[in-house]
Amino acid sequence: MQISELIEKHALPDSYRQTVNDIIQPLADIVAACYRQRERPVFININGSQGSGKSTLTEFLRMLLEQQQLRVASFSLDDFYLTRAERQQLAKTVHPLLKTRGVPGTHNLPLMQKVMQALLSGESASIPRFDKAIDDQMPESDWLQQPPVDVILFEGWCNGCPVQPEGMLKDPVNALEAEQDPLGVWRHYVNDALKDYHTGVFAKADLMILLQVPGFEAVFEWRRLQEDKLRRNTPASLAAHFMDDEQLVHFIQHYERLTRYALQTLPEGLADILLPINHDHAITGLLQKHDHEYFSATL
Repeated sequence: MQISELIEKHALPDSYRQTVNDIIQPLADIVAACYRQRERPVFININGSQGSGKSTLTEFLRMLLEQQQLRVASFSLDDFYLTRAERQQLAKTVHPLLKTRGVPGTHNLPLMQKVMQALLSGESASIPRFDKAIDDQMPESDWLQQPPVDVILFEGWCNGCPVQPEGMLKDPVNALEAEQDPLGVWRHYVNDALKDYHTGVFAKADLMILLQVPGFEAVFEWRRLQEDKLRRNTPASLAAHFMDDEQLVHFIQHYERLTRYALQTLPEGLADILLPINHDHAITGLLQKHDHEYFSATL
């Protein structure tokens, strides 16, 4: 697929071609150099809040890497959601908020580790798929059969987000936590699960990329655009599975704590590459870390 075809597929303005040339192509060159230096499969961890454009960036990055004759696997943290039945069981045994997909603790971590380890070892892997329209995992017959690769692009809203100190869990950050998790059971469970995500997966990354949105306040509008796009591409018979604005506000509150914490901490030297995004949803630069400071990688 060519740049023009991807731009049309994602309904992007023609000006996005400049973003590809000025930012995503140099980013692809950095990733390719990472692989060639190590001469083994490399794991690129991509963090971005809901609606930030992670999937779009990943698709363009994959295309540009494949043009350099590299074998690429690209998949999402979302692909590893627990089934609806498994989350319903967690809601009964741990906390009702765990019925809602998204936060650490609502993914199949052992499967995530198995897939990542296989690909990093130069082996093939079967990657699960999740259907958000029906809020459930797709049957194994529909999973992606991924042959061995050179580069793994793994994107997710909390990928690489640090675990919060215990003291930060005391006070709720929004109405959802105050009203539905007054004792902090849910947020402690999520934080503990995040520790396991780091140990099992995130710590193995060769490069950490952050799509740096201007703030959590932009997430609702961008996530609503994402929901609209998903609705347009889904049969009308499944329309009841999509969220209206009130439901979306409630849903996003599940993500608020860690999204805010990632935006606060990852740009302080934890991310290797920053891609700042302005309020118009445009990537405005490519900043690479050197000795815990960030410098433009496109000058």
